[in-house]
Amino acid sequence: MGMSRSAWYRPPRDRMDRDREVIDALSGLASANGRWGFWKCFDRLRLDGKPWNHKRVWRVYTELRLNHTRRTKKRVPKRPLQPMTVLPLPNEVWSIDFMHDTLYVGKRFRTLNVLDEGVREALEIEVDTSLSAARLVRVMERLKDWRGLPKAIRCDNGAELTSHRFTDWCRDNNVELRHIQPGKPNQNAYIERFNRSYREEVLNAYLFEDLDQVRAITQEWMETYNEVRPHDALGSLPPAIFRRMKTAELSGFVLSP
Repeated sequence: MGMSRSAWYRPPRDRMDRDREVIDALSGLASANGRWGFWKCFDRLRLDGKPWNHKRVWRVYTELRLNHTRRTKKRVPKRPLQPMTVLPLPNEVWSIDFMHDTLYVGKRFRTLNVLDEGVREALEIEVDTSLSAARLVRVMERLKDWRGLPKAIRCDNGAELTSHRFTDWCRDNNVELRHIQPGKPNQNAYIERFNRSYREEVLNAYLFEDLDQVRAITQEWMETYNEVRPHDALGSLPPAIFRRMKTAELSGFVLSP
């Protein structure tokens, strides 16, 4: 075989044991300096007097998968428990939430749902393949023009709802932002119940061919939900009629259902 006698009888050595010093040194550098790349780690090892060449250090570096980007979990700050009580008046508290579904061709889309909790009225359902924080702010500005602004907005801790663009908009417009506690969707129960109705009566009831079809069916459903569909929590009145009655009472008038 052309193999020396010493190589034949030499017991095999585990690579982990052979590279133990390199592994410990690289692991220590990576844990203390998570943003350092390979060459910065190698230069530091050389400054520390380590004799290993760059090929050996690179082999160990890749075996430890230190060349892969390490993603850290975004930590959501602790949220105080928010009361669910809200006055039966318009523009007291709005709820915001996102949903998603798929077209018949397999293309995914999202919806941005906005609900007035006090009168249970659907204010907006924005439909598109992508709904960024900038798009969220544009929807809020559009609602501001014809509906006014609420005293507070209740939402979860999604990326769009915790972005600086949206939080700055709320601060500039004197709107209190009430984030629910992470993992507690029941703290946003009003819009979760609304989402269930929208899911059962629209998203699960149709096979959509394109976004225009989703928007048309959604708009028709919103008009029925607000103007026709009785709501148990409102004394079996549709939300729009209940809102008009409450607005008339505040103005000193009395309207019949």
